[in-house]
Amino acid sequence: MERFNPGYYNEQQLSEAGLQSVGKNVLVAKNCTIVGLENMSIGDNVRIDGFTTLIAAGEGYLHIGSYVHIGGYSAIFAGAGVTMDDFSGLSQGVKIYSKSDDYSGAFMTNPTVPAHLTNVQSGAVVIGRHAIVGSQSIIMPSVSLNEGTAVGANSLVMKSTEEWSIYFGSPAKKIKNRKRNPLLLEQQIYQAGLA
Repeated sequence: MERFNPGYYNEQQLSEAGLQSVGKNVLVAKNCTIVGLENMSIGDNVRIDGFTTLIAAGEGYLHIGSYVHIGGYSAIFAGAGVTMDDFSGLSQGVKIYSKSDDYSGAFMTNPTVPAHLTNVQSGAVVIGRHAIVGSQSIIMPSVSLNEGTAVGANSLVMKSTEEWSIYFGSPAKKIKNRKRNPLLLEQQIYQAGLA
């Protein structure tokens, strides 16, 4: 091991640690924070980089498909469920929330307060096939980034997106359509027998 490189856990180590299911060619940085391994599944050819936080405790779940990359310093709070479909990806510092406090002032906030005094909004988040999320963006509960969605850096996504569209801003808005070339390029993986 290099002095300043903590390295990665592989699929065998993750399986032995209690991950619900794990595919082949999976690497998860050893300096990630992971809670709820038993509620997480990971497909083939996945890399999760350093200082990422993955939380799927209690009734939560995190399902990560194949050919997925999660950039360092990202956080996925999957208490109400998060699914990342094949070929999706998160750039560095992306945050996904499947639950969020009510900030209106009508209720109390934070997980140390009894639940009947809060009004937590919750809903599963889906990152569709070939959807990509730019650095430092935030995805809120009950959002589906439909197939081929691209979200620009520093965006706040509060509503579900149209397929093969590019979104940017806070709150994120559609700025144009996205090319569908990844669908053709994906076929090269299947033709080469890599999937």
